[in-house]
Amino acid sequence: MVGKKFCRPAWSKPLKNRSFNPMSFNRDSIVALCLIMASGGLMVASFDIREPDYGVLSPAAWPRLIIIIMGVLSVLYFIQSLRMPEANTPTEPPKSLVEFIAYWRNVFSVFIIFAAYLLALPFLGMLIGNIAFSFILLSALGGWRPFILHGLVAIGTSGGMWLLFTYALEVFLPRGSLTGF
Repeated sequence: MVGKKFCRPAWSKPLKNRSFNPMSFNRDSIVALCLIMASGGLMVASFDIREPDYGVLSPAAWPRLIIIIMGVLSVLYFIQSLRMPEANTPTEPPKSLVEFIAYWRNVFSVFIIFAAYLLALPFLGMLIGNIAFSFILLSALGGWRPFILHGLVAIGTSGGMWLLFTYALEVFLPRGSLTGF
């Protein structure tokens, strides 16, 4: 080992020589922590779901699966939020009613589309209602240009979920009075 140079690994170098980005605690971190606490509270509450004497799958299985997924995603969100740099440019709040509506138009459109979906669900049924809701929501938020892509995504996801719940899990989904399925 006489002619070889010893190379130190990067982790052994002193911190002052390495570029070090300190983690920042911001609004996203607070939201992520709230979501983690909500996931924990929902998980504790899921143990109060009554266990019937019939059936193989516990009624608490699906809620717990969703809560676990939400908790894992919340932890990932928290980790990601700590790595984000702080934003130096605060946005000004809207000053007039028109600016307020223009600034929050996506939020308003989601609530209006969801309300229309809930009103149309008894008439269209779960399958057709979900396809229409998904297509309209994708188009309203993502623009009307990718018309075919939004249709394929709406049909694929809604149809896939309908097939899964109707045939694989044998769950009775709401049928429409106009469509029959």
